[in-house]
Amino acid sequence: MRTAAAVFAAATAATAVLGIPAGFAWGAVAPRVLVRVAGHGTAVVVNAETSAFIVADVWFFVIGVIGGVLTGSLGYLIAVRHRGAAAAAGLIAGALAASAVALWVGDLDGRAAFRHQLAVSAAGTRLHASLALGAKSGLVFWPLLAALTIAVIEAVVRSRAARARA
Repeated sequence: MRTAAAVFAAATAATAVLGIPAGFAWGAVAPRVLVRVAGHGTAVVVNAETSAFIVADVWFFVIGVIGGVLTGSLGYLIAVRHRGAAAAAGLIAGALAASAVALWVGDLDGRAAFRHQLAVSAAGTRLHASLALGAKSGLVFWPLLAALTIAVIEAVVRSRAARARA
């Protein structure tokens, strides 16, 4: 039981750390919404119908899908194949944590600079706002794809083993 808990914890921690580069990647590729300074410390969106909100969410989803497939496939090869269900559960829990970490890092990336510019800029100045994830359902893409990838690989492995025995 102690070994299973250690495997779970190690897989969770190793996967959760991947959220840091994922968050920076999201911050690098996602578009920022253009805002106009309305007054001291306040801003309004220049174009309320901008696609930047949706595209930023889509980039988060894409990064989550890539992270899930990589986590599931590499995690299966490194841990699940040798350590079983505890490793799989750890990878999925870590993938959920990685999504949360990616959201946190991406949200923080550029926020301080934006707030500073917002505080010192004159009314009418246009700025690019910091990132925000509008569709919080995007947090489940990484763990969902990790679980699906592990399940597909396990099904293929078991099918091949059954055919080899027959």
